[in-house]
Amino acid sequence: MKLLIIGGTGGTGKELIKRALDEDHEITVLVRNPKKVHTVHPNLRILEGNVLDSNSVERAVIGQDAVLSALGHKRFFIKTTILSKGTNNIINAMNKNEVRRLICITSLGVNDSRYRLGLYYTLFTIPVILFFYFLDKSKQEKLIRKSGLEWTIVRPGQLFNGKIRENYKHGPKVGHYILTKIISRADVAHFMLSQLHDKTYLHKAPGITY
Repeated sequence: MKLLIIGGTGGTGKELIKRALDEDHEITVLVRNPKKVHTVHPNLRILEGNVLDSNSVERAVIGQDAVLSALGHKRFFIKTTILSKGTNNIINAMNKNEVRRLICITSLGVNDSRYRLGLYYTLFTIPVILFFYFLDKSKQEKLIRKSGLEWTIVRPGQLFNGKIRENYKHGPKVGHYILTKIISRADVAHFMLSQLHDKTYLHKAPGITY
């Protein structure tokens, strides 16, 4: 498939690129700084642009079969709309160019998965450190739900840079109210790519953890 990956310079985005190329997909990566993409491959096209710029997003979306978003940022303590505005640009470009399939990563703890990231995140990390970040994730999810696209929202537990296992739990009840469940970025990428050919979670938001 021809895939556009958004957020390709982040941890999960890098895993998406690696695994998608292993599966022989044709990849376009939209990044602000192409030098941050160190992978070289004949099936990889690096496109310089900004997800907050609607023109560069539309240019990247044209001709794609699906879009996978691992969009994120590190502006945790200040109010931000990067996720929601960037996602809105993606949605508009996809609808305009009739690209239907969107798979987007957010997090456990957002919207109806609230409290499922464990007590530490529920009582401290989200309200104290990640409040604005998760508020924007909530807006991001709501935009996707209203988009009219064939969407799947993927909500991982706490991410870490581990090896791929291809053995994890996924579904609407994944997570824990007390314990913080974890998942490797490699396995999140594996699950996201598996959704390209699986309609089980079409218009749904499964969690994913070990």
